[in-house]
Amino acid sequence: MATSNADRAISLTSSEHQVQLRRAVVASTIGTAIEWYDFFLYSTVTGLVFAKLFFPHSDPWVGTLEAFAIYAVGFIARPIGAAIFGHYGDRIGRKSTLIATLLLMGLATAAVALVPTYASIGIWGAVILTVLRFIQGVGVGGEWGGSVLMSMEWARDDRSRGLIASWPQFGVPCGLFMANLAVLAFSQMSGEQFLAWGWRIPFALSIVLVGVGLYIRLGILETPVFSKLIAERKIERTPMLTVIKRHPKEILLSALARMAEQAPFYIFTAFIFSYGIETLHVSRNFLLSAVLAAAMLSFVSIPLFGHLSDHIGRKNMYMIGAVATGVFGFIYFGMLNTGSETVIFLAVILSLVPHDMLYGPQAALIAESFTGSLRYSGASLGYQLASIIAGGPAPLIATWLYGTFHSSLAIAIYIAICAVITLAATALMTDYTGRDISGEYQSR
Repeated sequence: MATSNADRAISLTSSEHQVQLRRAVVASTIGTAIEWYDFFLYSTVTGLVFAKLFFPHSDPWVGTLEAFAIYAVGFIARPIGAAIFGHYGDRIGRKSTLIATLLLMGLATAAVALVPTYASIGIWGAVILTVLRFIQGVGVGGEWGGSVLMSMEWARDDRSRGLIASWPQFGVPCGLFMANLAVLAFSQMSGEQFLAWGWRIPFALSIVLVGVGLYIRLGILETPVFSKLIAERKIERTPMLTVIKRHPKEILLSALARMAEQAPFYIFTAFIFSYGIETLHVSRNFLLSAVLAAAMLSFVSIPLFGHLSDHIGRKNMYMIGAVATGVFGFIYFGMLNTGSETVIFLAVILSLVPHDMLYGPQAALIAESFTGSLRYSGASLGYQLASIIAGGPAPLIATWLYGTFHSSLAIAIYIAICAVITLAATALMTDYTGRDISGEYQSR
């Protein structure tokens, strides 16, 4: 079947190729949106209810730290998922691997709806939650690389890869929007009902979304780049080990380049719930609405900055975004601490614009750094390693910094440090904007 799909992808006419390109972009974007709905749903609920349900006897600050520690487990698992699915993505194809990641992520998320709380089985509830969060992380660890390659490797025009590769990134604000909307809808219940069972419904709905995603992904062909690799018998036997051996620099730089994008993002979208409710004393629904508005703005800004990177260069756009993020951290907390609900709402909305300056061109910047036969493995590993040093610890670090120094300035400085690391790493990366990536050009 793989060989048959490969032959079809290679022999398509120009018009048929365009149809497949559109299908691949839609399938990648919708599938990624579903995966991120699952992942962000956990992020949102962690800051709202998990500390109360699974660590009820802890001090509120300690309980929040414990809940975010479980939250971080998903990020630790993401490089493991990248290694597993990166190997198979470069061995058996992008399409088959993406179907597996969608199933794994969706089923683990739906299972969260069934986890008993501390009141029912004590600490074992938190243990089960940790295991499911780990499985979620493995699934999303293999998702990103495949969804980006499924879109990008159908592009014939090398001058449009930034825009095309940004569409799977578009799935992030879609997933964020759906997750916050679901929680907002069910949080209209009374506080006791939402804590007792209302929070479980958005997790259970994941099963429906998985069915939709599978239907869409089963209808697309394998990418022309991978099909060409099959035809030319250039499939690597051990792609993950090979990419680590040949391209350690590209993997490390890809991870470090994400510091200014990923760490602030989870401060802006996860930590904000505990900070907003406990420190700013604004309502849960107010914050959910603000994050929803921010996600809607990202619907435009992510593809916009991906498109701009095709014109001004991937590295240039990315470094502009890093500077903007480093500066905005101070502006963001300054706006939050005014106490004005209007200013707080505006701060949350604007928080994702500097992030999107990075996230729009990021997919192409990282994926272009690796040759076709190693691209799923290399791009996935570089991208997901950042989860250990950036995304996973970020809410935990922010909570600890505020609890220790009792000042949001410490968190803004942390964001600025992340931006400096990103600038240094990006400066050392090679810019492949507009260059052919179909060959084995990194076999140096």
